[in-house]
Amino acid sequence: MSTPTSLADPEIARTEPSVAQLFSGFLFLGLIGFGGVLPLARTMVVEQRRWMSGKEFTDLLGLCQFLPGGNIINMSVAIGLKFRGPLGALAALLGLIAAPTAIVIGLGILYDHYQDDPHIRHLFAGLAAAAAGLLVSMAVKIALPLRRKPLAIAIALLCFLAIAILRLPLLATMLVLAPISVLASWTLDKGETIP
Repeated sequence: MSTPTSLADPEIARTEPSVAQLFSGFLFLGLIGFGGVLPLARTMVVEQRRWMSGKEFTDLLGLCQFLPGGNIINMSVAIGLKFRGPLGALAALLGLIAAPTAIVIGLGILYDHYQDDPHIRHLFAGLAAAAAGLLVSMAVKIALPLRRKPLAIAIALLCFLAIAILRLPLLATMLVLAPISVLASWTLDKGETIP
């Protein structure tokens, strides 16, 4: 049985996006990504447009999650900067936020008028469930490259335990686990290069 291309993520020829492609790609994400753009961003960047490998995306996401601000905002800036410098970062960021900003303003006005309607409440409950499903899907895709790295899996599980179960603060957890993860990864990589 063969593994689908999207799961195997073979090393194939990558394409380097133009400024216009960065803008249009992230504009599309901003238009279709209600409640969770990150899973869709991975699909676009890795599987559809092949700008980055799955490993590159996961590494960049790790950095973006450690930085303050929204992960997808950080990702758009980082991806734009990687390929086209400051102009690419600006194009990707503007593409990502332009349409959603206009849509949210319009929906906010409508919601203000109809917020007491039970149908609207049910609509938002359904959207929250769909967003949760998207996040679980992305977590599985991001975890696949780690399946042969027990230390990375252990650190991811420790992070999940600390934040989701023990309810420890995110910043404190990251300040402890990030240096441990970097040091452990560096030590293992250094050990692998020694004959």
